[in-house]
Formats: sequence, structure tokens, C-alpha cells
Amino acid sequence: MRGRHLLKPMPVLLNTTPSRLPAAHFRVRDAARPPAPLAEPDVGISRFASSIPGFRGALKQRYSDFIVHEVACDGALVRLTSFDLPDIEESGDNAEDGDSDATADPSRALESFRLLCGEADYHALRGFLERVSEGGDGYLSPIILSADADKAHRSEVHEFIKRNFKFLNTDTVEHNDGIQKCIRVRLGSGPRCGRGRNRRGMDTSGWRDDKPFDSRGSTFWPYHLGKFLRFHLYKENKDTHEALGVIGKLAGVQPRSFGFAGTKDKRAVTTQQVTVFKVHASRLAALNSKLTGIRVGDFSYVKEGLALGRLRGNHFAITLRNVIAESADDINAAVNGLSKNGFINYYGLQRFGSGSVPTHFVGAALLRGEWRHAVSLILGTRVHYKWHVDVDAALRGMPRHLTVERAILQRLKNYPGNYLQALMAIPKALRLMYVHSYQSYLWNHAASMRVEKYGISQVVEGDLVYKTGSSLGEAITTDTFDDDDSHVNSPEMEMSCETLTEEMIQSVKVVDSEDLLKAVYSFEDVVLPLPGSETLFPGNEVTMIYHEIAKKDGISLIESAHGIKDFSITSMKGGYRRVLQRPIDFEWDLMTYTDDNTPLVPTDLDVLSETQLSETNEPLSDGTCSCPSSDSRLQVLLDTSGPTIEASSVETKSIGISDLSPEKLAVKLEFTLPASSYATMAIRELTKTSTSVACQKTLNG
Repeated sequence: MRGRHLLKPMPVLLNTTPSRLPAAHFRVRDAARPPAPLAEPDVGISRFASSIPGFRGALKQRYSDFIVHEVACDGALVRLTSFDLPDIEESGDNAEDGDSDATADPSRALESFRLLCGEADYHALRGFLERVSEGGDGYLSPIILSADADKAHRSEVHEFIKRNFKFLNTDTVEHNDGIQKCIRVRLGSGPRCGRGRNRRGMDTSGWRDDKPFDSRGSTFWPYHLGKFLRFHLYKENKDTHEALGVIGKLAGVQPRSFGFAGTKDKRAVTTQQVTVFKVHASRLAALNSKLTGIRVGDFSYVKEGLALGRLRGNHFAITLRNVIAESADDINAAVNGLSKNGFINYYGLQRFGSGSVPTHFVGAALLRGEWRHAVSLILGTRVHYKWHVDVDAALRGMPRHLTVERAILQRLKNYPGNYLQALMAIPKALRLMYVHSYQSYLWNHAASMRVEKYGISQVVEGDLVYKTGSSLGEAITTDTFDDDDSHVNSPEMEMSCETLTEEMIQSVKVVDSEDLLKAVYSFEDVVLPLPGSETLFPGNEVTMIYHEIAKKDGISLIESAHGIKDFSITSMKGGYRRVLQRPIDFEWDLMTYTDDNTPLVPTDLDVLSETQLSETNEPLSDGTCSCPSSDSRLQVLLDTSGPTIEASSVETKSIGISDLSPEKLAVKLEFTLPASSYATMAIRELTKTSTSVACQKTLNG
């Protein structure tokens, strides 16, 4: 029977909810009675990589017990180490301080312009500057330079004017013939600036001067600086969107102006890279004194902004508190088992949302083309139950921070009854997340079936594997979107989401009998697909579960029920994900503590502020593999590569439940995972305990 655990779970893991949900379960029948929180079997999480017993420990009792550092594409660990400004700003070379209305020597700049553009344009620009200097309150018409078919030369002219005449803006306009193009110059700011028809009769020459002015040149930016400010975002107990929303509001920058490689946990202390388009470091650094639970630093200017997926992984420092086990040997065996055997690389519960309706429910409705039902699921119990009758009333009662729900309702107000239009009001990255969530739901069930039916000790015929010699480190792929709504819609911003889809498809094969005879593959090479138009399915029974579950949910994986690309698996390339994942650079320690409110691991801000840990919370071992025995007086016996700590240094007699008071035991873990792997699934393997909110509340209590 699928969905059965390898091990007998703790009582909190018992769940009678079937692991496969028929299509009817995706429909909310009573909005006043939200469904119970998700349990792991509900989303296909039901197996373990080993039969080694776990131990009891509280995860995220404090948010500082879960510390995450992003690992950048170059392998560097992203930490908050400095609040200093880049050298370019410390020296005073800041464009925001240069508000003069002309260069120090405009005549010299004009002579250079003559050499660049010729006599006619030189006289046109000089005359324009003379009119600017004369002042007056009337409208100052822009000028149009000579036709220029050379795009590279036009770019050089744009840069020259921005660099030498900061008060002027330029853009490109075209002739009515649709062929000729030239540069238009206008006054960039002040009461004389305006939009409108050119009063010098340019329209009669055929130039389309009615085109709105391009905003690219509205803010001067030094030509020698990269157009993106990159900084390290440190946050405590806030999700990434919330933190950037606060920064954006204080800095006067729209949240969608920020680029980042991935969202980080809310109940955690995290540090990650962020980029923002044409914002000076001094502007953000000044916010640190106003921010609570957020800091920004390690500023630099770069040519390209970050996009989703542009990271190598994440480094975790996790502390499990109130640890209870039958013996110290059990802890040692469980930790070593995780290090050696790894864990099933499930998508964690967070992948499926924390709201009253799981995101894969919404994804299934979208795949079926049930737009109204999808809107109902997203709005859920957050709004007035008669939102479809009185949208205005629902909007008035909608909290401001529920931006997605408000966007949907506002679109319904503008387009009554058009639920597809309402869904399109959601940012594209979030729209796609719903469908990706359903792909993850299928993947989890397939992984459980693969482990249950064939185990993890060997590769079997029909498995999908990376071909020998493939250097790919991470199995999942991300689709590339040409119009990513999470970034500024500016022609100067060339955002691209790196993808390995094509290479990965070419690097995956179905294992045949010859491969088995040669024994060239191990279970670590086995991958499972996230269904898409270009992915392979396994050549064994595991394929059946994909189509079986999808069919019960009223979904086809080979043809779309509608023509909306964003909501169709067949329009996505898909990808692959390793079934087994081992933690990288794994280390652990046992620690004792007495105060639940005392942090046990320093954060970046602690280190930066030279804050030291309390002397009462010293680790019992400085080795990377602490191996305590179950002696009557706790003895910490390390392997031959580490020191031995005498039993007399430990006050507790054992690590049983009744002997840990007043001192308590904690296990500190440090490891790195590839992007998209979930640390909570590693902890689940270690403790053999559910990561559900209900279970963790019980442990924390």
C-alpha cells in the first residue's frame, strides 16, 4: 500500500488522510470552515532514507535557531560583514550630489559634441542651451537631432549628453516612414519641462514628436558605475517580500524594483544578495537606523541584476532544542545516519503554502481551466463570503498587506465576472508558483512510490539518471520568462533567469539492462521528472503514479485543457530533481543551555557587533562529529580525529527526559544544500518526526 512509512512514526505523525486526493478535494465547500493544516502524507511525504531511529527535538523554538546564508553562484557564502559605502561614494563621487545645471565648462563639452555629431547638431544643441539659460516660464520645446541610423552611435550620444549635461534627458524617436530614427533632447526637470506637441513645427517634417518621453534618462547615473546596486539583506523573523517591502517604502522604491535569487524562510535569521536598479548605496545605508529586524550592507555596483534561481544553494545553522533520546548513542547514530545516507529530497510543506488553502489545490484548478474556482480558493476565508456579490465591500474590508487578494478584487471590479483577467492581476512569478506547486505534489508522490517499491540501495531498470560524466549539480530547472513581473519593466534592464533545461534533458537517460550489468550508476544518480513538455518519464511503474494522480484530479499531463500558457504543464519545459540528497559540509555539536531565551548560535549582526555568546552556553565539543555514549555519567567519546572531553566536565548524569533539568540539551547542525532542497526534510530524516506546524507546536510546548 503506497503512503506507508518505513518506520513506525511517533504518535504525532499518525494521519488517516489519504495520500492521494481526488479532484473533489480541491473544491472548497464551506468557506467558513477552512480545511485542517496540511500533514506530510497529504503532499506525498511518507518515506525515509534509512530505518535508523530518530530522537525528539524542537525545531525553530526561537527564530534565531534557524540561520540561513545564501550561497552565491561563485560559491561564496553571503554574510553581512560591513555597513561601509563603496569607495566611489566615500570619495564623494556621488551623482546625487551633483545637481549643477551644467558642467564646469559647457563650451568645452559643446566642442566635443561638435566632433561627435557634426555642425548642424552642434548649433541646434547650443541654441537649445542658450534658451535654457535665458529662463522664463514658458514651455521649452525639445529639439530633434539629425537622423542617425547607427544604433551604436546613438547610444554614444545618449551617454555623452547624460554625462555632460545632467539637466537634459534624451530618447529616440522615429520618422513616420518607420525607418529613420534620431535623438530627441528635452529639459529634464523644472517648471519649464513638459510634454506635448513640439511648437517649432517638427510634426510637419514627419517626425513623430507625439511619442511620450522615455523615462530611461530621467535620472542621471554615472557612466562608470554598474547600473545595479547589489547589497546583502539581513533579516530576522521576516520573509523576503516583507523585508523588501519595508525597505522600498522607506527608500521610495517599488518592491518590484528589487531582484533576488530566492525567497528565504520567515521564521529564521537569513542573509541573501539583493539587487536594485539605479539606487545609490548611501540611500539604502541611511535606512539602517530606521529598520527593525532588517539590515543592509556589503554594497557594490554590478552590471546585471539578480533573477530567481541564480544561486548555488543555502548554508544552514540549525539548533534543535529540548533534545530527548533514549541514549546518547541514539543521537550519534541518527546524526551519522543523516550524514551518510542523506534524505529523500522531498519538497517541504512550505512549498505548498501556509494559508487555509494549499497552493497545489489552486494549481490543480488552474490546470483544469476552472478560473472562478481558482479565484475562490485564493481568496479563501480572507474576504467577505459574498465577495462575488459585492466586490466593493470585499475590497473595503481587505487588509492592505494582502496585496494578491486586493489585486484580484480590484481587477474583478474593473472586469466583472472575468475571472481569468482577475488571475492575470497576480504577478507572473506567483501565478506560475501555483502550477509549480502541483508539479511538486506529483513529484513527492512519485518519490515515495520509487523508494517504497524499489528501495534506495540500487538503480533499477527504467530509472532516470544523469548520464555518466554529467557535471550538473542540481536537478531542478527553472523556466525562463521574457517578461518577469518581479522586476522593473525598463529597456535598460536585461533580466534573464538562468536555466539548465536543455542541457539537463540531454544529460538524462533511461537505465537499461546494459547499464545494470556495467554497474555505472548508483541511487544518487536517480532523478524524477517535474512534468513538462520536454521531460522524460521513468521506464518503470513509477510513471503510473504521475498519470494516476493527475487523472483523479481531472488533469492531463500530455495535453492542455485550455490555451493559457501560464497555467499549462504542457507549455512548460519541466525539469528533474534528485531523489536522494546528502547534506554538504556537514558538522554538528552537542550543547547545553539553561535559558530558552538565550541564543545559542551567533548571527551576522552579533558577529558584526562583536557580541559574544553567553559563557553558560559553551559547546560540549569542538569536533565535527560528536559521539556521546549512553554511560550513566554522560561521556562524550569522539572519533579518532577529535579530542575526548572528560565526563567530569558535564553536570548531567544522563540525557534521559528526567535528568536534563535545569540544564537542557541542544543539537547544533551546520550543512549546505543545493538550491530548492529543504532543510526541514533533512531534519525530518534526522528526528523521524513530522515537520508540520501542529507537530512542532507540540514539541515546542
